[in-house]
Amino acid sequence: MSQWRLDWPTASGPRLGTAVIRQTPADFMVDELVRPDTFTGDGEHLCLRIEKTGDNTEFVARELSRLAGCRDFDVSFFGLKDRHAVTRQWFSLYRPGRTDDQTLISKVGERWPVLESTRHIRKLRRGEHSGNHFRLCLREITADRIEVDQRLKLLSETGSPNYFGSQRFGFGGNNIEQAVKQGDRPRRGKSFRAGMAFSAARSWLFNEVLAERVVRNSWMTPIDGEPDRACVSGPLWGDGGTAATGELEALEREVVARNPEVAAVFGSTRMKPERRPLMLPLSNLSWRWPEERVLELEFSLEPGGFATSFLAEFIDVVSGDSVPKPAS
Repeated sequence: MSQWRLDWPTASGPRLGTAVIRQTPADFMVDELVRPDTFTGDGEHLCLRIEKTGDNTEFVARELSRLAGCRDFDVSFFGLKDRHAVTRQWFSLYRPGRTDDQTLISKVGERWPVLESTRHIRKLRRGEHSGNHFRLCLREITADRIEVDQRLKLLSETGSPNYFGSQRFGFGGNNIEQAVKQGDRPRRGKSFRAGMAFSAARSWLFNEVLAERVVRNSWMTPIDGEPDRACVSGPLWGDGGTAATGELEALEREVVARNPEVAAVFGSTRMKPERRPLMLPLSNLSWRWPEERVLELEFSLEPGGFATSFLAEFIDVVSGDSVPKPAS
């Protein structure tokens, strides 16, 4: 059993039942949202909007670099997307002076549908898109329909705690374990895996602080010492710990001190402390029941928001590919 907590308290009441998600990739659809003025239309970077099914973002990026004959770091994207899903997202490829874009687009199109293409003056950077739109299908729901409707109405008005999703931490919290073993090594020429472990440790401490605020019913209320009074936030731990002061700093340091092995990861890093909102706002939430035990949801989240964390606020979900199949 993992020593790392990977399930955090809900703010709106106990979970109402169970449901199965991702029986097929189409049960979990993600569409990256960008502002109309995102792309310049010219420049050294070719940008492709690709639909992928069953592939993770890093794999697609590596394959794009191979198809384009460029270096891995010449391919960039706004953010990581789920593997077990149908996702539409943008990639940029550094191609200065190249005029054979259509040839490459045709080649990429043999692997994945290319929905749009354009040029841009610089590579895509993490989190610079405007958000993600989700279309999800939950099956085999055991919860009472009326209770689910009431909870979703409440969440559409209040939002939910902005926990990092459990997928950030790896199976059984393995990414946190790796960060603890590496100590401060990720800061020196860090590899992708080391960076993921470091980020997981930071995210886990944030979830622990948010969980404490949820238990105290203060996750939507500013506390003295908040760096930005316009945003109730929690710590992304770094050099010096937290940017909070006063009462809030004391609370955050108290929670982190309960996990000294994770806190020690940040003992000699050069990472600047940052903040993350405690509330996950939902935009355009709608839902319907096409069948008695099937619920379809649509909503949008800002960059960095986890759909799985929103689901966990009202129901326990089991991934369809982990559900035992009946014997034939």
